[in-house]
Amino acid sequence: MIDTIIAHFGEILPFILIGFGAQMIDGALGMAYGVISSTLLLALGVPPSRASASVHAAETFTTGVSALSHIAHRNVDWRLFARLIIPGVIGGVAGAYLLSNIDGSVIKPFVQAYLAAIGIYLVWRGFHFPPHARDPKWVAPLGLAGGFMDATGGGGWGPIVTSNLLIQGASPRHTIGTVNTVEFVLTLAISITFLLHLGWEAFTTYTTGLLIGGVIAAPFGAMLARHVAPRVLFVGVGTILMLTSLFGLVKWLGYIG
Repeated sequence: MIDTIIAHFGEILPFILIGFGAQMIDGALGMAYGVISSTLLLALGVPPSRASASVHAAETFTTGVSALSHIAHRNVDWRLFARLIIPGVIGGVAGAYLLSNIDGSVIKPFVQAYLAAIGIYLVWRGFHFPPHARDPKWVAPLGLAGGFMDATGGGGWGPIVTSNLLIQGASPRHTIGTVNTVEFVLTLAISITFLLHLGWEAFTTYTTGLLIGGVIAAPFGAMLARHVAPRVLFVGVGTILMLTSLFGLVKWLGYIG
């Protein structure tokens, strides 16, 4: 009995660690949980629709804890939240429906190339941070595009929405907190859509490990977002964006398996 428990824990431990690390980055920088987790599942041979469904099932819980933590640390801009929530959910549900019926990977390399370029810009911007934050003008289109790409690619809400809001001059701390809080509602809507179209079998056992690690890490990420300097957040977001996007492009080109 004990040997069985130890063996099972040994199998799930790597996914707990990945969930923990991915959520720490996501909570502090507003991105990467879905990208890192989806990349792992796809590398293990899980079909894209099932990988996305599993990641979003785990994210339903991790983003819930993360949202509560960001609210507690006063990292949420509720006006920005209201502007993002409806287009984000519409885009997410549409993307989940399409991915349940077709292969949504065709557009992914073009999005990754775009995000890699934004990452380079944000790193540069980190060393030329403006003294006063500005109210972003383009919000609803970002929510729609971010929700759609998040569902079809298993990750993309944070990279698309956070990075583009920062480019428009939004406050890094409140952008990250708000995007993470909206993500809870978005992820819940996407998971329900996958459940209705794919059934419970779409949610793999890897979900458990990702969920456990992510829930443990969620409060710490929100804490970091509040106390880390804006310049560091810009550079951190840009670096993560570059690394994950370039990895996806290299994999798409066939240089790695």
